[in-house]
Amino acid sequence: MKKSLFILFLMSNLLISQNNIKKDLSQPTIDVVGKAIVKTIPDEVTINVQLENKGKDPQLLKQKNDIIINDVLLFLNSISIPKKYVKTAYLRMNKNYDYQTKSYHYVASQSISIFLTDLNSYELLMNGLMTKGINRVDGILFSSSKVNELKSEARKKAMENAKMKAQEYAGVLNQSIGKAISITEFTNKNYDSFSYKSGLTQSSDAPVANQQTISIGEIEIVSKVNVSFLLN
Repeated sequence: MKKSLFILFLMSNLLISQNNIKKDLSQPTIDVVGKAIVKTIPDEVTINVQLENKGKDPQLLKQKNDIIINDVLLFLNSISIPKKYVKTAYLRMNKNYDYQTKSYHYVASQSISIFLTDLNSYELLMNGLMTKGINRVDGILFSSSKVNELKSEARKKAMENAKMKAQEYAGVLNQSIGKAISITEFTNKNYDSFSYKSGLTQSSDAPVANQQTISIGEIEIVSKVNVSFLLN
């Protein structure tokens, strides 16, 4: 008898729990997308440059490139660019055939990536690289040293934007919003940087040292969230 009463008690609790779940599932909700954009002026830049030369003798060509790259690395050290901020991206030696002259020639190229934390040194750096023999600029990417704080700020503003939207929609219906029951962050693209790319070959006439040759503009940190609120 006691065993039967205990089983009946468990079944009653189970039915109550199921009813509560159904009640929660039937609670009306309002789903909105919140978005925020935080803009900032970049304070650092990654510069990708390349040395490229052609010749008939691959050994002499490599020696020429090695001498130039060594001068470039010494120059970077002389203007206090830390070694950890200088990286060889790739080193190539290609053999090409010229159908017009019916002869082969070699192309030796080496790419260097430089991370610069002082934008005031940008012109000095670029002028020095060209003077030392770098003849291609493959691209530059501006960024911010405060990106993590800015992302956090953008997320908070995106949530505030979502809450404001939900309150506006509910207010039109003379209703109010309850607690948030679901938050989904869109992470496919939340940090857009201004990027300047060029296949520029620098002439032998170096620009004046204090000449401004590029505008850094602004970068945007974007946060986007989907929030589901209970609708009262």
